[in-house]
Amino acid sequence: MPIYTAPVTDMQFLLHDVLQVSAQDIPGYGDLDRDFTAAVLDEAGKVATEVLLPLNEVGDRQGCSLENGVVRTPEGFDAAFAAMKEGGWTAMDCPEEFGGQGLPYIMHTAAMEPFVSANMAFNMYQGLTHGAFNALLFHGSDAQKRTYLPRLASCDWTGTMNLTEPHCGTDLGLMRTRAEPQDDGSFKVTGQKIFISAGDHDLAENIIHLVLARIPGGPAGIKGVSLFVVPKFLVNDDGSLGDRNAVSVGKIEEKMGIHGNATCVMNYDGATGWLVGEEHKGMRAMFTMMNEARLGVGLQGYAQAEIAYQNAAAYARDRLQGRAVTGAQNPDGPADPIIVHPDVRRNLMDQKSFVEGARAFTFWGATLIDRAHKNSDADAEGLISLMTPVIKGFLTDKGFEYAAAAQQVFGGHGYIEEWGMSQYARDARITQIYEGANGIQALDLVGRKLAQDGGKHVMAFFEMVKSFIAEAKGDAEYEAQFLDPLKAASKDLQAAGMYFMAEGMKSPDNALSGSYDFMHMMGHVCLGLMWARMARAARAALDAGDGDDAFLRAKIATGRYYMARQLPATAMHLARIRTGAEPVMALDAANF
Repeated sequence: MPIYTAPVTDMQFLLHDVLQVSAQDIPGYGDLDRDFTAAVLDEAGKVATEVLLPLNEVGDRQGCSLENGVVRTPEGFDAAFAAMKEGGWTAMDCPEEFGGQGLPYIMHTAAMEPFVSANMAFNMYQGLTHGAFNALLFHGSDAQKRTYLPRLASCDWTGTMNLTEPHCGTDLGLMRTRAEPQDDGSFKVTGQKIFISAGDHDLAENIIHLVLARIPGGPAGIKGVSLFVVPKFLVNDDGSLGDRNAVSVGKIEEKMGIHGNATCVMNYDGATGWLVGEEHKGMRAMFTMMNEARLGVGLQGYAQAEIAYQNAAAYARDRLQGRAVTGAQNPDGPADPIIVHPDVRRNLMDQKSFVEGARAFTFWGATLIDRAHKNSDADAEGLISLMTPVIKGFLTDKGFEYAAAAQQVFGGHGYIEEWGMSQYARDARITQIYEGANGIQALDLVGRKLAQDGGKHVMAFFEMVKSFIAEAKGDAEYEAQFLDPLKAASKDLQAAGMYFMAEGMKSPDNALSGSYDFMHMMGHVCLGLMWARMARAARAALDAGDGDDAFLRAKIATGRYYMARQLPATAMHLARIRTGAEPVMALDAANF
């Protein structure tokens, strides 16, 4: 059976040595001292290892089933879901007035990572509910908040988001689901939605669907889309459950991975729903849910790489094959462990340096969300808006890549299901696709986010990098190993932006043909910045004699690897961007 230990030491280092959360001026952060965060994260790790991890393979093997219109989840999921509810994990950052604990979003993010690593498919049931909660929190009426939010916070009821239809995914302006207004202020929702994660299951009393649909007579395209709350069971005035609504499961999709989560085709046959927010403004409300979900999906990407890496590293220390080229390292045994071989080390260092950098990037993003919401900080809002497609796109591309790289460490055993490694690659694969496929994330970054507010936010990011480099100077070794590579990578990123400005107006294809490379380039620069910050914090802790010496030295060595071996990829991406659209668009469609 695969192993997993929550990386609490690394999380604590990020929260307190790098991000210095308790010193920030964000409401609630002053309460996040080391003892408190350690207690929360230690308990989250315990739940992940003892409750969720044993069910990961069970969910993968059994999957979900549809029986007489009811979706059944894998064996043991119901007890685990009850344990999550009882522990209050479903409502950590929800406002206290609706039954939550009122903690900052950064604590929700940190606590969710072990759950995702241990059992990604299971955690999606509460993860989607969290997104539905926030969509209603920010856009629902007072009555809707009173009715739904306390039960969503507790996960007595769970939530979904219903966007995709058989004929439209990314281009939601093509959707056909309609909502006919009724005399009592409700709507009758009719249509079919597909790929609905946690669309139905036996873990909660009710399921609250947030559904995009068109009100007849509204504007064409995306401007005519509205959002509706459509419960599986209608809710009486006293909060009790009433009749079954006219929504049903057409089938459960058979998928490559996340078998433990029920991905459903949902049929709405005149189901009763209520408008959320304003008519024809549905995307505004839905994006509240989707943007949070995209950061969560980025976390899924690196969290799957994390558990895959932990197992690969353990296997590499144990598996005996061959001898080190510099001489036997295990002279009393028949062979050396494969971790002595440079190419295995390269593989593991690729994984380790990515995962730790990705965690730092995601945690930093969570603090931006807290600052935007709790401090009403428009600059933080703009910066996280810029970073969201990078967190989602880059971290999931690399998360899948390194989950597969961890599988490679096992050789043939990695391809055999009993070792569990293939599940991490299969589960990670969906993260590149859902909540907006990564190609769309790249187009969003280059086509919208770079120019947002006149380019203010990307320029602020460049200034942030520049200011950090200037502030952190003073040690020649640190400058050479961390600041000089970061400066070079940032210049590559700025050069790509200048290319888009110069060539994009002449031909938009020149910019969009390089958008995927730009997303990865920006991802590398962001991780480079995170590694420079982590190395600086680790060096300071060593100088002060504060912390685990071995951990801190390993942190610096891992960061040095990223800066030397991974960050130079920005030069490759810049070279590809500068080739423009011609190599990409040269063939006629018929020649593919």
